[in-house]
Amino acid sequence: MTIKLLLADDHAVVRAGTRQLLERQTDMQVVGEAADGAEAVRLAIELQPDVVVMDVRMPVMSGVEATRRIKQQTPQVAVLVLTAHDDDEYVGALLEAGANGYLLKTAETDELVKAIRNVAAGRHTLDPAIAGKVMARAAGGRPAEVTPGARRDELDGLTEREMAILKLVGRGYTNKRIGRELSISDRTVQAHLSNIFSKLAVESRTEAAMYAVRRGWVTADEVDSGGIPE
Repeated sequence: MTIKLLLADDHAVVRAGTRQLLERQTDMQVVGEAADGAEAVRLAIELQPDVVVMDVRMPVMSGVEATRRIKQQTPQVAVLVLTAHDDDEYVGALLEAGANGYLLKTAETDELVKAIRNVAAGRHTLDPAIAGKVMARAAGGRPAEVTPGARRDELDGLTEREMAILKLVGRGYTNKRIGRELSISDRTVQAHLSNIFSKLAVESRTEAAMYAVRRGWVTADEVDSGGIPE
C-alpha cells in the first residue's frame, strides 16, 4: 500500500527537501504541496491524502486552524505536525484540533518516516521532547504516585525495572538515554518496552505514558522535570 502525502509548509525549500526524502521510500508518494494553511485545507479535501505533513506558522491560515478544518471535513485524513516550534500553546492547540502526531524538525529522517507510517496506520505519535509536555497536561498537577508498598497487581503486572523505564518514557527520554540512565543496552530497553506495551494493552510510548498518568503512576512533577531527581 502506498501512503499518499500532502506537504504543507510556507518554505518552498523545506517542501522540496522533505519531498525528496520521503519519495525515496517505496511506500510513499507526495501527491501535493501547500504553501499556506488555506491551500492545505483545499488540497486535503480535493486530493484525499492519507497523511498531511503540516507546519504550524503559515500565512493566510495557521497550521492549527488548517488542522482543525481538515479533521472536521475529512476526518479520515491523518495530520502529522512537523515544526520547529515546541511551545506549549502550539502543542496543546494542535492536539486539541485533532492532530495525529507532533514531530520536531530536528528529528532524523527515519523518525519522520516511522511517524508517517504510524499515523497512516491510525496510531498517534509524539516527538520525545513533546511527550513530556503532553503528559504534564494530562496529569493536571495530580499528586498521585506509586507508593513503595504498592502491590504488583496494582501496577498491572509491571516489574520494578519496567516501571522505571515507563517513568523515563513519560519524561520524554529516548531509548538511548534510558539505556544510559539504567546502564542497559538500547535493545534491552526496547524489549522491556515491548513487554510494557503488551501488559498495558497499548501500542505506543505515548499511550503507555498516558496510561501511567491516568493511573497516577507518574506525576506532573515527574513528567515535566526533564531529568532524573537526585
